[in-house]
Amino acid sequence: MSVPEQSHERYERIFAEVEAPFAFVDLEAMWANADSMLERSGGKRVRVASKSIRCRALMEAILRRDSRFQGLMTYTLPETLWLAEQGFEDLLLAYPTADARALEELALRSAARSEGAPIVMVDCVEHLEMIESVLGKGATPLRVCIDVDASWWWLGGRVKIGPKRSPIHTVEQAVALAREIEKRPQIELDALMAYEGQISGVGDLPPGQRLRGAAIRFMQRRSAAEIAERRGAIVEALSEFVELEIVNGGGTGSLELTAAEEAVTEVTAGSGFYAPVLFDHYSRFSLAPAAAFALPVTRKPSDWVATALGGGYLASGPGNPGRLPAPWLPEGLRFDEEEGAGEVQTPLLGEPAGSLTVGDRVYLRHAKAGELCERFNTLLLVEGDRIVDEVPTYRGEGKTFL
Repeated sequence: MSVPEQSHERYERIFAEVEAPFAFVDLEAMWANADSMLERSGGKRVRVASKSIRCRALMEAILRRDSRFQGLMTYTLPETLWLAEQGFEDLLLAYPTADARALEELALRSAARSEGAPIVMVDCVEHLEMIESVLGKGATPLRVCIDVDASWWWLGGRVKIGPKRSPIHTVEQAVALAREIEKRPQIELDALMAYEGQISGVGDLPPGQRLRGAAIRFMQRRSAAEIAERRGAIVEALSEFVELEIVNGGGTGSLELTAAEEAVTEVTAGSGFYAPVLFDHYSRFSLAPAAAFALPVTRKPSDWVATALGGGYLASGPGNPGRLPAPWLPEGLRFDEEEGAGEVQTPLLGEPAGSLTVGDRVYLRHAKAGELCERFNTLLLVEGDRIVDEVPTYRGEGKTFL
């Protein structure tokens, strides 16, 4: 799908009657990104990461788009239960839970529906014990997934690169936990997951950092080869005594690498639909910006500064400039280094700031994907040169799960 020109003039025409601030999604860009991700996934099904979308209407649209988009990867158990209430199926919770009340509710739902109940994540015996503590004798088994650490251990394990997630790293550790699950008749092992965040979530073309980019590419090549071999060995070892329904891996930044692994049955993607700023710097693919937000200019402290209302929508992660939103349109705007993106105002510099006046709008992109939806109740959906719908975010439906 082709993407119309993404210019300040185009969006100003589309949103001429809309009061800023507001957030929007350009559907043609989002569907172009979706098609690209399906191509990169090599025929493997793509599970949609709900934390990167945080809008029920858009998740429904994505799942209707193509049968290869199948199932959701959720991020909290209360969110998972709510989505199940809304009719979503094939739900895999990506993170372990310590929410006893939500586990009790999941147990009741699983008893009422023995097949297709959500799968919860585990990576230690304590998680198993917590699940058992909420189940009565004879209860329907809860379905679980083992989360395997996909980080790259370099120099004999002295250097560990990747997300600090699961303590399960080796084949032996995975088998040991699977055997612990096997002992518990009220818990059923159905899935395995390993998220290689050091590949998927790290762009290998950091702007202005050629040597760092070369180091990242070296790390990612080595890491991809290592996790492919280790994940395959873990799946093979587990297959001797358990039949896994799901072997999940990857993310937007590593789809083609993870999907190529024979042991993997599905990959996950979420950020790629919106294409936030952190996904601008990859050598293996390019995406079209699909989600953004508009701020009104409310001050002109000088001829060369335009100050916008709000804008301090910082992304989670390490506290560095890479977590700031990015001025997008008109092109050439930049933040004031002393103020950055502010809670109530954001001064913008650069040549276009000189021609902006009070009442004009500027457009920015968030560093990460779904977190933008925590700032707005609705998303305006754009197609061609018009607004085709306005849909609630999680926040707009009164849901804040974290």
